[in-house]
Amino acid sequence: MQGVLSGFAVIAVVIGVGYAIGRGGHLGDQGREVLTKLAFHVASPALLFTTLARTDLSMIFSSRLLVTALSTAAVAAVFVAVGVVRRWGVGRTTIGALCSSYVNSGNLGIPIAVYVLGDASLVAPVLLFQLVGVTPVALTILDLTGGGGQGPLWKRLLTPLRNPIAVGSLTGVAVSAAGAELPGPIMDPLTLIGNMSVPAVLLAFGISLRGSTLPLRGAERGAVLLAVGLKSVVQPLAAWALAAGVFGLRDAALLDVVVTSALPAAQNLFTYASRYRVGETLAREAILLSTLLSVPVLVVVAALLG
Repeated sequence: MQGVLSGFAVIAVVIGVGYAIGRGGHLGDQGREVLTKLAFHVASPALLFTTLARTDLSMIFSSRLLVTALSTAAVAAVFVAVGVVRRWGVGRTTIGALCSSYVNSGNLGIPIAVYVLGDASLVAPVLLFQLVGVTPVALTILDLTGGGGQGPLWKRLLTPLRNPIAVGSLTGVAVSAAGAELPGPIMDPLTLIGNMSVPAVLLAFGISLRGSTLPLRGAERGAVLLAVGLKSVVQPLAAWALAAGVFGLRDAALLDVVVTSALPAAQNLFTYASRYRVGETLAREAILLSTLLSVPVLVVVAALLG
């Protein structure tokens, strides 16, 4: 219970600071865009590299991670199916599918893992799966369907290798797989730069709230409701059904996968939407509402399975 409330309190305060900055105009008209570009091109790749370079990749091969992967794929597929039927477009549907399934395993998942699950490393498999599997695929789709979709085939196939988020993630995995320990003069500056990622993302998100309409008031209402419903209700239910009914997980293992699946949509999804200028309202509202709704959901999950 304390971990859930503490994690949300930290996020709410930083987003509130961002809103105050935007309302006061302290960073000018381009403040949000600068923070978004800083997070996307510099800070987030550094954070992902340093995180994954220090992670034991052996934990990726586990039934818990398989539950997470299957529940993620299931809810994302539902949103994609609806998006195809409703003709929402590839970019918008991709952002919506991410908001339906991509959990906040970093800045919220870590404190909740510490206080609710008792071990911060329990979110590492989810973090690895999302960064190494989901993120490169999603960003490649956004690149190919946006401005990056032009040029010869060989150049388009190398799209993931030109994306800073994917490069940071895959390079970190390579270092970890090689068992290499990089010296302090290399890791320390990267760690310092990476520490800017989460604050930059949250501040940019807060700034974006200034002048925006109340959630569920605009044209994105249907897509937002679908994404929030899938993320906050369907994904944890799917994880529970798979974990308990298919893989036979019980007690702490069951609590682990359900809690991580019940985490809200990650704030960095708004960074991706802003970067590619697609589904920005959808991402902002889905993240905000899923974050608010995840508080009672996580409290109920912890009470029933804890």
